[in-house]
Amino acid sequence: MELFSLKKQIALVTGSSQGIGFGLGEGLAKAGATVVLNGRDETKLEMARKELEAKGHHVYALAFDVTDEEATTKAVAKIEADIGAISILINNAGMQFRTPLEDYPLTKFQELLRVNVESAFIVGKAVAKAMIERKAGKIINICSVQSELGRPSIAPYTATKGAIKMLTKGMCADWAKHNIQINAIGPGYFKTPLNQALVDNPEFSSWLEKRTPQGRWGDVDELIGAAVFLSSKASSFVNGHILYVDGGISSVL
Repeated sequence: MELFSLKKQIALVTGSSQGIGFGLGEGLAKAGATVVLNGRDETKLEMARKELEAKGHHVYALAFDVTDEEATTKAVAKIEADIGAISILINNAGMQFRTPLEDYPLTKFQELLRVNVESAFIVGKAVAKAMIERKAGKIINICSVQSELGRPSIAPYTATKGAIKMLTKGMCADWAKHNIQINAIGPGYFKTPLNQALVDNPEFSSWLEKRTPQGRWGDVDELIGAAVFLSSKASSFVNGHILYVDGGISSVL
């Protein structure tokens, strides 16, 4: 299936020492890509790299803060010089904080904006400059069902994911003419460390299973197909699209 092959491709996946980022990194590696993992915790990042390397994948790890424009610019230049041209970027770095909106600290809202939105802008711009010169590239931003839906206690998070949805469309408007495909994946509720408290909450899990047409949580592996599709030649005329992988939750009331 050469249409979906990622051989000879180099992919940078931000926030990939665990959870969805790690799963997507492994998925791209299975499809043949050389993967560069990213995070701020060097110890966790190295553990993740060793885990994938032990499975026979071509993988590197580079710790840098995606909310720091100078550090990001230097890191992208280092990857391009030492490993090769970045042909795929997955902007996955993100965080969550839950509390009633009337009690939400401004500092936490500002932190969510930096980590969830500014990072995608900073890394996307740094990577896109070389992609524009090469007239080729794939950028995948990680949205959420909260790009479309609200829930109590996470209003700032929904605001950031709504922003990522529109940033994706804006990137398409500016960069599609350079043969760069910029799309997004919108995960529903997946079993990840970020959601562990919800997974362990019987009341919430019961609500979610009833609310989701497929009747269950998603497994991270179920995001891989969407990531490979949007990273490969198979999506050569797909641009500015948000692909929801959510068991149907965004399709029903």
